[in-house]
Formats: sequence, structure tokens, C-alpha cells
Amino acid sequence: MKTTYDGLAALGWNRWFAQRAAFAPGQTIARVAAVDRDQWLLVDQTGHFRAVPAGNYRQQHPLPHEKPCVGDWVCVLREPGGPGTILGLVERRTVLRRKAAGTAVEYQMIAANVDNVMIVQSCHFDFNLKRLERYLVMVMDGGAEPCILLTKTDLVEAAILASQVEEIRSSGITAPIVTLSNITGDGVEALEYLLEPGKTYCFVGSSGVGKSTLINHLAGSEMLDTREVSGTGEGRHTTVRRELIHLKGGALVIDNPGMREFGLVGAEEGIRARYAEIAALAARCRYRDCSHSGEPGCAVLAALNSDEIDPGQLENYRQLRQESEFNDLSYVEKRKKDRDFGRFIKSAKKSMKRY
Repeated sequence: MKTTYDGLAALGWNRWFAQRAAFAPGQTIARVAAVDRDQWLLVDQTGHFRAVPAGNYRQQHPLPHEKPCVGDWVCVLREPGGPGTILGLVERRTVLRRKAAGTAVEYQMIAANVDNVMIVQSCHFDFNLKRLERYLVMVMDGGAEPCILLTKTDLVEAAILASQVEEIRSSGITAPIVTLSNITGDGVEALEYLLEPGKTYCFVGSSGVGKSTLINHLAGSEMLDTREVSGTGEGRHTTVRRELIHLKGGALVIDNPGMREFGLVGAEEGIRARYAEIAALAARCRYRDCSHSGEPGCAVLAALNSDEIDPGQLENYRQLRQESEFNDLSYVEKRKKDRDFGRFIKSAKKSMKRY
């Protein structure tokens, strides 16, 4: 079995995955590099190739977040002269997910098995602390490590950039911050120093903040389409799919289309990690379901009244918890309706066979 893994370390494979992989003779391991509708682009030590999930795999894993996504490791059967067949999914070490856009309460997988997530904001037009905290909750909830990239520093005064960094630190965010400019190159070398060979990094952020341009620089080639910025300094959206890219230094990156909607589902762990101080206080409240809005014996409000915690941080904590809990409940109700409908269909089919 060891020989099957030869060469995969450069693609991010390690002992953690090896201990959890299980496949039959004739099957091999590959990583998902991109997803194009009903076809998956995989990569292994021999290069890239196409594959499709087996029919029974689709039947046993009908939910969107159960399907292989970019960054996943899969067990695949390769047949000469045709696409491979995906037979199984290796357990995910980390995930990056959000609530699907629109009214549907469903998970949308962004990437899997990511070591670090680079949260990219332009300090010229895109800087938004609340949105940054949402990204941090998503990253922490999935188990990856966050890093903050403030781009387009050439378009703002040094004092503005310094105030933005101070605003981030004052909110209690301790993740590394890299400030850089794709135009002048300032800060790019510092980012390159952080990227380790065999590690996987996912770049997330709004459209036009310079993600693709930055990845092209890191890769040493024009691998991703980019467009000139507008007259205001805002970039234009170009990335249309997620894709795993091998950089010249050995690290792997996943570019990600800009996110217009970013809802949270099942993010309780991420919220507790991001707001650890408030979460620790909440555990000392008299009531387990305390909403921290006026109940007696609320340790959070007591800390607020004694200026131990910031009112803005508490408000963000409340809003994110309410959103996540509402979406969690809606998701559970949807799954129950799906199961009930499935039972109805099975019952109807049995009844029709009797006639």
C-alpha cells in the first residue's frame, strides 16, 4: 500500500490521511483539483485526469456537501481509455463551507483539507471588520488556520492602513496579518515566506480584491484570468470556479470566486473559537439558554457592565449565534421533510406493485 502513496506528499498527502484511507486492490488515491458540473478533474503523481462518481456512490451520498469538492482525497478506479470512477471519499481533515446562496438552507462546500485560509480584503474599498469576522468564524469552524491579507496598499495612505490593522487587533483578532500590493510588490515576499511546500492554502474574499493576480505572481505564470481594475481601483470578477494550483515553491493554493452572500450554518464551534472570551463567560451564566439580553445571573452582561468586554463584539456574537441557530433549525426541518417525502415515495411504489 505504501507504494500507492509515493509522490502524493507534494499534493498534500500525509500520515493523517493514510491512516484513514481504505480502498480495494486496483484502486488508487487522487485529489480533486476542480469540479466541472458532472465531471471531476483529479490529480495524482502521474498528472491530471477526469473522473465521475460511481452510481452507487451518488445514491448513497445524495446531499451536496457529501459530494467530492476541491481539495478532497478520493479512492478512484482508473480504466484505460476513459474517465476514472470515484468510489469513495477519504475522511476530511478540515472543511470550508457556508450556507448556500439564496433561500435554501443547505451547506455549500467551498474546499476541503485546507491547512490555511487566506482571507483577502482590499484596504482601499473592501475593508469591512464585520465581514472579516464572519470569515474567521467560517475558517475556525472548519478547523483550518486563518491569515488576513490586506491588498492594494498602494492605493491608501500609510495612516489609513495602520488604522485598519489597529482596528483588527483592537477587536481581539490575533490571526497573522500581511499587507501587500500587487502593483509595487511590497509585502508579497513576506507572504511567499509563509507558504510551505505540501501545504494547502485557500484564498477567499470579495470579487476584485486581487486574489487571482496574487496567485499568478506566486505561481510564476498567468494561470488565472485577470482584468484591469476600474477607475475607482476596484477589481473586476474573473474567477468562475475553484481550482487547486501547484505553486512554483511547492505550496498548493485554491482560488475561490468572490462571495456576495455568506451565511452561516452549524457554525457554533467557530463562533465559540472566534469569541472565546464571551463564550467562556456564557458558560458561567445561570441559565444554559441565556440570550445575554437581560436574564438574571448573566455573566456576560455583568462583564459588559464592568467594561470587561466590548459592546460591539458582544453584538456581533449575538447576531452570528442567532443566524447560525436559525439556519441550523431550518436545516434540520428540511432534512426531516426530505426523509418523510422519501418514505412516502417508497410506500407509494410498494402500493403500486400490489396492483
